[in-house]
Amino acid sequence: MRIEIQLRIIADDNSVISEGEILQFDKGDDRLEMIGLSFDEAKAALAGIQGGMVTAQAASFLARHRSCDLCGTLLLSKGPGWTRFRTAFGTITLPSPRFYHCSCRPGEARTFSPLNLLLTEHIAPELLYLETRWASLVSFGMTADLLKDVLPIGSTADASTIRRHLHKVAAHHDADLGNEQPGGPDAGNGQPFPQAAVIVGIDGGYVRNWHDKKHNFEIVVGKSMAAGRDDRYFGLVRSQDEQPGRRFREVLRSQGLPVIQPVTMLTDGGDSVRALAGELSPGAVHIIDWFHIAMRLTGMDQYVKGLAHHNPVEALALEHRLERIKWRLWHGDGEEALIRAQALAADVAALNIAYPRLKRLIKAAAGLATYIANNAAAVVNYSRRWDNGERISTAFVESTVNLVVSRRFAKKQQMQWSKKGAHLLLQTRTKTLDGTLRDLFTRWYPGMAVNDNQVPDLARAA
Repeated sequence: MRIEIQLRIIADDNSVISEGEILQFDKGDDRLEMIGLSFDEAKAALAGIQGGMVTAQAASFLARHRSCDLCGTLLLSKGPGWTRFRTAFGTITLPSPRFYHCSCRPGEARTFSPLNLLLTEHIAPELLYLETRWASLVSFGMTADLLKDVLPIGSTADASTIRRHLHKVAAHHDADLGNEQPGGPDAGNGQPFPQAAVIVGIDGGYVRNWHDKKHNFEIVVGKSMAAGRDDRYFGLVRSQDEQPGRRFREVLRSQGLPVIQPVTMLTDGGDSVRALAGELSPGAVHIIDWFHIAMRLTGMDQYVKGLAHHNPVEALALEHRLERIKWRLWHGDGEEALIRAQALAADVAALNIAYPRLKRLIKAAAGLATYIANNAAAVVNYSRRWDNGERISTAFVESTVNLVVSRRFAKKQQMQWSKKGAHLLLQTRTKTLDGTLRDLFTRWYPGMAVNDNQVPDLARAA
């Protein structure tokens, strides 16, 4: 059988703007693989429809701007020109003539191209969205291969182009954050939740540095959870973000919370995340994660058990003292726990026992005292929180690190990143993972939201 696909474009007054055949091919009906359109046939049909539609829309726009919009005088032509517009269904070359500005507009440039007023970018927002979404989930090269497989975009998609477009989207988003003021008109919109109802966890992960291959740099990611609201992710490279608080305010806003919302922040007590917690939300209650406290105590306990083979009496005394420090920490008495930990570290340093791991025990005891000293203000009554069903662990943000960092930045494969490139990718990846990337695009390009709303009607019509 012979298949013909024709395109007819009709104006608002029902007059036919253009029509014609865009594709013709023969199809058999006697084999399974011949039923329906193949990928190549479907891509050819989409490319033909897109080309005819974009060409007609550009011609209609040019016709409306052929005359001066102030006095109606027909504009003089400077000469023909051409421009290329990349879409999800092919790249279209369009005539883009230049005209002289009318004499009634003396302050304007001498010539202009009307089509540049329409095509402010030479890539369709839908294609930019697809490139950004998939490059946030998989590698740039795999994204290019995927789009080439399913869309008629030819050789215009490659890893470097997609990387550049993703960086452009992330930079645009950062520029939007830069324009936001902490005390803006929406700062107090909505009723703040109780502080305990909004939990934020932040943690860090390390990736290899492209410019300094022998060293890694830290990526900080976080997860915000509010009762009755969708979870939100965020991430940054600290050296690339001078005002991390603006990014966190955007997270709260995207959850429908006021930017002055008080929050409870859980961290592992590391120096970098502890400092960042205060910058993200200065009024936040900072809680150190119980798991990391217990992990340090467990490490100390293992060394003490080894010491028992050489000096059982001393080991038993140290074990009892560790239990008392743990009890104090569990019940929120950070000051007393610090006093006991410092005394323990001093006594361990004075030991003179033939224990092979004594140096490690001394180092662990000193590290425990330092850790408690740095985070004493963030020690809370974990027993009470546990009894009340409140969070005391950052396990949820540990999984966030794996989701955001490990599965895309491929720590096991030792992929290498620049700090700027990693920071920009984090912005689009976190928005892709929590489902807000499309919302970002519809805010920049409102017509995309109109198209989204038309999808159910188109489905019913089909």
